[in-house]
Amino acid sequence: MSVDLSSLKIGFVGHVVGAGGVTVDFDRTVLVQMVLFTLLLLVLEPLLFRPMLKVFALREAKTEGARDEARELQERAGELLRKYESELLRVNQVATEERERLRAETTKLEAQILEEGRQSTAKLIEEGRARVRQEIDRIQFDLGRQTEQISRQVAAQVLGREVN
Repeated sequence: MSVDLSSLKIGFVGHVVGAGGVTVDFDRTVLVQMVLFTLLLLVLEPLLFRPMLKVFALREAKTEGARDEARELQERAGELLRKYESELLRVNQVATEERERLRAETTKLEAQILEEGRQSTAKLIEEGRARVRQEIDRIQFDLGRQTEQISRQVAAQVLGREVN
């Protein structure tokens, strides 16, 4: 929809007459409306526009402040997380070292207990062998005496007299 301005004619009283039949009056009401609009702007600017602009600026400042604070909190949280992870790694290393130390100590203690058990067992075996040897020696001695007595008795019965 284009309007050909060359075909428009402006009348003496401010009427624009065009090819399409649209009439626009430029009389005093347009001037009154412009004055009212200007007065309205002058009245509303300090009452509405400036306070609204201040509210918008304040809201923007608070939003930026909240963003900055959130960014700062995220950085602090990241730093705390890094500290936590490094501390956790250190604690794990200490725990591993302690576990290895306890394992070595346990192995040493186990070896010591086994050695004491071996020594105790060897001692008991030697004592038992010594007792067995003593018992064998005693039994052999007793058998030797009994054999002598039985031999004399057999000889005495065979010979019919006592043998010295």
